[in-house]
Amino acid sequence: MPFIQRVKRPVTAKGRRILLKKQPRFVEFPKQTMYVRGKKANALTMDCMKEIYQLKKPGGLLFTKKHDILPFENVGLLENYSQRRGASLFIFASSNKKHPHSLIFGRTHDHQLLDMVELEIEAFKSIKEFKTEHVAVGLKPCILFAGEDFQTSYDHKRIQNLLVDMFQREVVTDIRLQGLEHVIMFTAADDKIFLRNYRVQLKKSGSRIPRVELEEIGPAVDFRIGRKKLATEDLFKSACKQPTSIDPKPKKNIRTDAFGSKLGRVHMTKQDVNSLQTRKMKGLKKSYAERKEQRSKKKSASK
Repeated sequence: MPFIQRVKRPVTAKGRRILLKKQPRFVEFPKQTMYVRGKKANALTMDCMKEIYQLKKPGGLLFTKKHDILPFENVGLLENYSQRRGASLFIFASSNKKHPHSLIFGRTHDHQLLDMVELEIEAFKSIKEFKTEHVAVGLKPCILFAGEDFQTSYDHKRIQNLLVDMFQREVVTDIRLQGLEHVIMFTAADDKIFLRNYRVQLKKSGSRIPRVELEEIGPAVDFRIGRKKLATEDLFKSACKQPTSIDPKPKKNIRTDAFGSKLGRVHMTKQDVNSLQTRKMKGLKKSYAERKEQRSKKKSASK
């Protein structure tokens, strides 16, 4: 007799809410990031990873215990953590003789590995070394990319896309100038990526437009690009595919006014106003003289 695998349905309301939260949706919540400590992570890699975690707060999960994982050889455990924690992004800290002081940035799609890049730390300057005022936790940063490699190299373009996924927060349509306080900048040169953080200062300029100054606040990290494991073109295209209901085609001649009323416009051929049938009433009835004049015009036209 063949074995039938039964689907267990949630019994409690809490279980139904958990499954409902895990279901795919058209507009997703901000992506969560896992910060995983490797078996041989040293103090430098852990300090760097923790300060990157501070930039992403509260959208991150920090794992303090050691994990015996080799992501480039077997990523199955990280995919399992991604499914259990509901986090599609991860940063893995490790250090060994061949690849010292490494942070592995990766992301998953449908709980399967999509992209993974190893960045080796060459120089690191902590936030504590910058004697300046820091930005508040949870601010939406302005992410900037500089360097010709981000425009010409295919691998750098994919790394740029991964870093945008890693550091962006909620997608916004409007920006308030006073709310733009944090700038994260990535510069690519000589197969390296330089991470810098700045605080935006708006100062008086004698006009309506303020004078903008940037003050470095840290952390500052110099990365060297190491091993890469990028998705194929078809897999990446399917991961970026969006349903058509997110951005529906606009309907012509239909608009909504300020009060929420739906207004439409109908296009018709040009009409003769004089031949329109109006409501019959005594006030609009023609007099005897007007009818007599109309009959005489018809007789003269027929002759």
